[in-house]
Amino acid sequence: MTHRPIMMLAALSLVFSGCANMSDTQRGTAQGTALGAATGAAIGAIAGGGKGAAIGAASGAALGTLGGYMWSKKLEEQKRQMEAVTAGTGVQVSQTADNRLKLDIPSDITFDTGRAQLKPNMKPILDSFAASLMNNPDARVSVIGHTDSSGSDAINNPLSINRAASTRDYLVQRGVPYHRIQIDGRGEYEPIASNDTPAGRAMNRRVEIFVYETAPQPQPQGDPYNQPY
Repeated sequence: MTHRPIMMLAALSLVFSGCANMSDTQRGTAQGTALGAATGAAIGAIAGGGKGAAIGAASGAALGTLGGYMWSKKLEEQKRQMEAVTAGTGVQVSQTADNRLKLDIPSDITFDTGRAQLKPNMKPILDSFAASLMNNPDARVSVIGHTDSSGSDAINNPLSINRAASTRDYLVQRGVPYHRIQIDGRGEYEPIASNDTPAGRAMNRRVEIFVYETAPQPQPQGDPYNQPY
């Protein structure tokens, strides 16, 4: 019993090293599954010996693929398209560690200080973004608004939400279904720069847009020791 968790950890290291030859989608799914399997097997081995290890591994593998995001070819295509459209604008386009596409849009092209109306320079970017979303119906969107530290929470918190709502409403006007977009506002509480300088405050007045696809949930598996022969 004492050797099984060590064996599972060794197997886990092999899976992660083997992921180098996989696609992004395969790598994310394999790593999540392997991590869940190793954790479940270790717990099962401690609790119930060999049978517990096998059941734990099966359950853990299923849990490892739940609730995660999947980086698909369509998301990669959207990333390339948005990189081309936003080149030289100051918009940052990236793939996050949890396999979401992120657009970080600074204040100089989004909103005037203290306002939630879209600036004209932001609209062409959102036009292209909306078109890319229409080509990927499986994708969902989360829009997060932020402010600097000027003003009180009573002003900044609703302002950040209103900025996200303005972004969502524009995308909806361009044909993106309303139900595919979630919004939130963080006020001044997630700065990316110091609020002690005008340049830092400008960086903190921003909108972040996340695009994601949810990894498919596997079908539940029964007890491997109670299967018919």
